[in-house]
Amino acid sequence: MGSDIPKPFIELAGKSILQRSIECFLETDGLVQVLIATSEDYFEFCSDIFDNYSNNNIVFSVVKGGSERQDSIRNAINQLFEEVELVAVHDAVRPFVKKKYIDECFELASKFGGAVLSVPVKDTIKKVNKDHIVTETPDRSQLWQSQTPQVFRKEIISKAYDSAIKDNFLGTDDSSLVERIGKEVKVVEGGRENLKITFPIDLNIAELIINEGL
Repeated sequence: MGSDIPKPFIELAGKSILQRSIECFLETDGLVQVLIATSEDYFEFCSDIFDNYSNNNIVFSVVKGGSERQDSIRNAINQLFEEVELVAVHDAVRPFVKKKYIDECFELASKFGGAVLSVPVKDTIKKVNKDHIVTETPDRSQLWQSQTPQVFRKEIISKAYDSAIKDNFLGTDDSSLVERIGKEVKVVEGGRENLKITFPIDLNIAELIINEGL
């Protein structure tokens, strides 16, 4: 992003991206706990965000992040309340996910054990070798672009992370860890407005979404 401030803490139309992402989940039925994994330098910043919310049914906490995304999420999983049944992992820089998609992910994860918000791939994908020579063009109709939230039963995601740590396996998302231990993950078709703010142009698009009420 070219900023000294980590992406989740960049302000977007008067609120940090992180705050906007948190607010997508606050109306979720049965939500009891929100955990943010970050560096200790930003603990106070996160705590200040939590001061904006007064829902006594939800506990907000900050946990220390790790060297990899996977380490950060594992640290958060270790702090889950005993009564938690379903766990949603969400990118802090996806501030536009719609409630209907969140609810559907929870519903399917409750039934099947895991659910991942995704969109069909719209471009042709090429598989290449180390010399950038195309080796394969996969069938696009079978390819989906993974987003978040990704929701799992707590016992399944905990087992998946325990197995990954034991085998020193680093996955690209949470679903890949769950798939690795042989558990079923259902896909929920989401929307393309659920963009991940990664580059400056994404920030411009995010501002447009807010300013145009999209």
